[in-house]
Amino acid sequence: MTSSFRILLVLLFLTGTSAVAQRSSKSSSKSSGGGGSASGYNTGIGLRGGGYSSGLTIKHFLSGKNGVAFEALVTTEYKARGARVTLLGEKHKSLAGIKGLQFYYGAGFHAGSYQGRYYFEDERFYYNGRKGDVYIIRRDYRYDENRYIAFGADLIGGIEYKLEDLPFAVSLDYKPFFEVFNGYTGFYNDAAVSLRFVF
Repeated sequence: MTSSFRILLVLLFLTGTSAVAQRSSKSSSKSSGGGGSASGYNTGIGLRGGGYSSGLTIKHFLSGKNGVAFEALVTTEYKARGARVTLLGEKHKSLAGIKGLQFYYGAGFHAGSYQGRYYFEDERFYYNGRKGDVYIIRRDYRYDENRYIAFGADLIGGIEYKLEDLPFAVSLDYKPFFEVFNGYTGFYNDAAVSLRFVF
């Protein structure tokens, strides 16, 4: 075996082992890629602005659980004096094969306290019409100063995009929730846009 042939074999061996090492490092980085799957980040902290409530949002992906994240919201309703804390579990999946774009869905619960309650009160006014006595109903908007506890269950669904070259993620979600408030129950619709700084 000539020396040039031996050198060629050594070069082929080194090239093959480096290619295998590169492939294995890429696959391991994909599988352990921050626990956020296609999200491209582990934790995001930012602001959530919605039609019903607004506040702070923190989302954290669980390592080793592809696309599973917990989100915590600390929000307040408009014109309300108090706050609500919401905890959500969410599952994320890639959307349309676009890097950084995901849809997600999940559920959770919330609890909060508010001072003051807005409510409607009906007042009936009678008058004589052409075909006998009729009445109209006027709804007045009332407010009181008591403190109330609220709690309930939440659903969430939305889409999220991690900006490719910037440490920010933008999401749009729809979060309907059921709530018990001062002995009353209600079902509410909330949609919001969130901007998070991610790392």
